[in-house]
Amino acid sequence: RREERRRPREAARMKATEMRALVTGASGGIGRALARELHGRGASVLLVGRDAQALASSAQELGGGSARVEWCAADLATGEGRARVVETASRWGGGGINVLVNNAGRGDFGMLDELDDTAIERLFAINAIAPMQLTRALLPQLRSQPAGAILNLGSVFGSLGYPGFTAYSATKFALRGFTEALRRELADSKIGVHYFAPRATKTGMN
Repeated sequence: RREERRRPREAARMKATEMRALVTGASGGIGRALARELHGRGASVLLVGRDAQALASSAQELGGGSARVEWCAADLATGEGRARVVETASRWGGGGINVLVNNAGRGDFGMLDELDDTAIERLFAINAIAPMQLTRALLPQLRSQPAGAILNLGSVFGSLGYPGFTAYSATKFALRGFTEALRRELADSKIGVHYFAPRATKTGMN
């Protein structure tokens, strides 16, 4: 327990200018705002999302061809897409990433009997399974760094089940459980693992 308590303080000592952060879902909403904030504080950012045009626009906003900005269009629900991201991250920034922000997500809301199988499977694929698989694939890069951090973007509905959000809440509960377990697995490493659960935000999803 003492080792777990020490992890957040170690991660906090990483200066923004030392961060090479991969941000998923960076083509808009929270992801784009996080990338903008990190870059503004001096971090290098690798923007990941499915919309190449939106990513290019975000990258241009942050400085275009700057060495501190890169983007990669990929569908994280597919093995091919994740492999593309991992390969891009490994050759970017002169040694891979040291911060992973799992922000990409879907919001197919509705009462359970209004959702079909495809919608439920899609929610779990993007909101829960993709972050787990991408994190696993990127752990070697993160472990190789002097310090690292993983931030999983959840939701208040990852702690509170609410009508009309049954499937969505289940995915966020899963992401929260994954974060807590991984934090304990990495307690003896230099990687801090964190979960952030925003309430309602002004994004396209909402």
